[in-house]
Amino acid sequence: MIVLKATQDKFLSVLQSVAGIVERRHTLPILANVLIRKTGSLLQLTTSDLEIQIRTAAELGGDDGDFTTTVGARKLIDVLRSMPSDQTVSLESSQNKLILKGGKSRFTLQTLPAEDFPLVQEAASFGPVFSVPQKVLKELLNQVSFAMAVHDIRYYLNGILFVAEGKQLSLVATDGHRLAFTSATLDVEVPKQEVILPRKTVLEMQRLLNDKEGAIEMQFAGNQAKFSFEGMEFVTKLVEGKFPDYNRVIPKNHQNIITLGRAPLLASLQRTAILTSEKFKGVRLNIEPGTLRVASNNAEQEEAVDELDIDYAGDSIEIGFNVTYLIDALNNMNQDMVKIELADSNSSALLTIPDNATFKYVVMPMRI
Repeated sequence: MIVLKATQDKFLSVLQSVAGIVERRHTLPILANVLIRKTGSLLQLTTSDLEIQIRTAAELGGDDGDFTTTVGARKLIDVLRSMPSDQTVSLESSQNKLILKGGKSRFTLQTLPAEDFPLVQEAASFGPVFSVPQKVLKELLNQVSFAMAVHDIRYYLNGILFVAEGKQLSLVATDGHRLAFTSATLDVEVPKQEVILPRKTVLEMQRLLNDKEGAIEMQFAGNQAKFSFEGMEFVTKLVEGKFPDYNRVIPKNHQNIITLGRAPLLASLQRTAILTSEKFKGVRLNIEPGTLRVASNNAEQEEAVDELDIDYAGDSIEIGFNVTYLIDALNNMNQDMVKIELADSNSSALLTIPDNATFKYVVMPMRI
């Protein structure tokens, strides 16, 4: 049976959309495979790593009929990549092997039985469906994902908190030293739901989402989340545990407020970061009426000082920060101006976007 017959670029893009979660070396060899299921003229591809499952469907030609098998995903991608993008390729089943043909090339690939493929057991009942444009979710993830923890023993920090309540969807990430918060408006009212999406899920979602207006539908269950967009279905396990109370962390009444250009501040921090010590990455900010001075030094007694003119008439403050935390936040904002709110040299700083209440970034000071 000819399972599919399409151009290389068409088949490759469908295959790559599901193959991001596939790990080459897994304790279960079948998880290195993609599950191929043909029903009539519709071809369905599924991958899983036991925590996440991605499924997509496409019409890619070939014979109509029912057929199912699994084949090594990475190997199939490598073979396809070696062919020209306009090359017509076909995939044929022969006994327990798959034959990929394109031009004068022919590859015979080993398969494993489809019934051995461990599909994720979907939750019996999900909460109500709600949606935002793909473009919006991608932007929300980009605004907070850099603040997620990596391999923290407080496992609930290795991901992003999603909070849907009323007509608002909020995303929060923190690694204990900094916290990023952002939100968007939903088209429908939803009852309050809180889930923590694992880090791997977040990174995969960022890879798959694009800047289209098309909606992405979301549903949450007790231990799973489901996302549907562009013919794809993405089911993931959630991180269990209690996320910190982010509302208590976000400062409310800082008196000293500076509004300045994001790009000049970022450039100044990048320059002074060169002479920070490898381990501490500390910079000192001296804020005085009219001037912001950024300074750093290292173990070799080298020193960098950079000054910016600012519109500021508040208290004089000297405060230290891990420069990476400031650079990360500024790199992930695309606005021209940034607002910094401070209380004193021992309190967290709040970075926001002027005239925009949806994004907040809190960073703890550092003793230098």
